[in-house]
Amino acid sequence: MENSTSINIKAASEGNIIDGKRIAQEIKDELKEQTAKLKEQGMKGCLAVIQVGADPASSVYVRNKKRACAYIGIESRAYELEEATTQEQLLELIGQLNNDPQVTGILVQLPVPKHIDEQQIIQAISPAKDVDGFHPQNVGALVSGLPGFVSCTPAGVIQLLKRSGIAIEGKNCVVIGRSNIVGKPMAVLMLRENATVTVAHSKTEHLEEICRRADILIVAVGKPKMINASYIKEGAVVIDVGIHRDAENKLCGDVDYDSVVSHVKAITPVPGGVGPMTIAMLMNNCVEALMR
Repeated sequence: MENSTSINIKAASEGNIIDGKRIAQEIKDELKEQTAKLKEQGMKGCLAVIQVGADPASSVYVRNKKRACAYIGIESRAYELEEATTQEQLLELIGQLNNDPQVTGILVQLPVPKHIDEQQIIQAISPAKDVDGFHPQNVGALVSGLPGFVSCTPAGVIQLLKRSGIAIEGKNCVVIGRSNIVGKPMAVLMLRENATVTVAHSKTEHLEEICRRADILIVAVGKPKMINASYIKEGAVVIDVGIHRDAENKLCGDVDYDSVVSHVKAITPVPGGVGPMTIAMLMNNCVEALMR
């Protein structure tokens, strides 16, 4: 995916709105073609998706992942476990899937119930089947510049920028957020693309001032509509990773979109921006796992 041809920003966007749905579809179409060729060579992939409990948001994500697998031509197996499933039972299932040669990717839908240690579960998945890119071995490979699976949301942001014709090299990038799943890998990926990167967060002093220096502002702070026009340099590119429900139960991001949209060169909407890219890049990792 790294070498995908950049397309003109106007082709990927309507005005200054980056259309994540369209770019994600483009990636899935490429993967569908690739999977068909691999099948001709007798190579078949299978993603095992484990969900513990019946959290409604998790159920929606799992359904979308199964649908994406069906679209690109990879088998998916769903393991829907009861909320009361013990950590030992979950670890036993992961062990079986690690040893199953037909399963090429394993994903445990997060969050897991409170009685289960999330880190232990992540570390139990074989790094070679860790298509989420959360295993410490894959995180270490990313930081060291070695081959490994990259966390899907940050990988999706890189594709959004590249396929929208937005230059990264030499640009000032501010990442707001320091989570293991988005903030930290995002900073490393932007460094890899030769951006100059500042990592900030909700406790950063003079955050507005720091954000106003950014040519590319990536927001994963986890606070609805926190970032308004006062944080944005005129003509910056803004990527909003957040997803929340506002007081009227409408989806919104970490960025106050309406106050910002007229100031920016390009911006991702919520929904329809980063979200679809996360699943597209999960499918990319599934195809990569199959090829390995």
